[in-house]
Amino acid sequence: MKRPTFIEGVGIALLASIAGSMLFTSLSPTMKNLQLVELIIAGLGLLYTLYLFSRSSERVGRVVTLSAWSVAAILIWFLNLPFTLYLLLHIGLIWLIRSLYFYTSPLSALADLGLSGLSIAAAVWAAIHTGSILLSIWCFFLLQALFTAIPADLKKRRPSKGTTRHQADRFQQAEQAAEAALRRLSSLN
Repeated sequence: MKRPTFIEGVGIALLASIAGSMLFTSLSPTMKNLQLVELIIAGLGLLYTLYLFSRSSERVGRVVTLSAWSVAAILIWFLNLPFTLYLLLHIGLIWLIRSLYFYTSPLSALADLGLSGLSIAAAVWAAIHTGSILLSIWCFFLLQALFTAIPADLKKRRPSKGTTRHQADRFQQAEQAAEAALRRLSSLN
C-alpha cells in the first residue's frame, strides 16, 4: 500500500475536527465535559489507528497491535488519570503505532515523537486561545499530517542532486571498501 500523503492527512484532520466537535456539541448535555472529551480522544485515537493500519504496507501484527491498543486505552480510561497524562498516553499510543508501522530507524521515530509534541502544543494553544474543540482537534491532526514528510529511514544516505544513482552506488561501494581496508590496517597494529 502507498504511504499516506499530506493531502490525505488534511482530509483526516478536517473529518476528525468536524466529527469531534459535533459529538461534543450533541453529547455535552448528557455527560460531564471532561469525560466526554476523554471519550472523544479515545474514539478519535481508535479511528486514526485504523486509518494508519489501512495505509500501512506492513501486514504483520495488526491484530496484536490493535488488541494491545484497546487494552491500553481501557486501562487508561479506568485508571482515572489526570487529563494531561490521559492525553499524553493516547498521543503516545499513536506515536508508537506510527513508529512500528511506518519507520525503520530510531531517528525517524524520534522525529515523529517531536512532531507529536509539536502537535499537542498547537492543540493546547488553540484550546487556550479559542476555547474551540474543533480548532484544537484541527490543529492537532493538521500537524500530525506532516508525519508523511518524515522518511522511513533518516539514516539512509541519499545521493546528492548532481549525481546519478549509478554514481552514488559506486561511491558507496568505494567508501565501504576504504572503511574495510582501514579496519584491516588498524587490526594489524
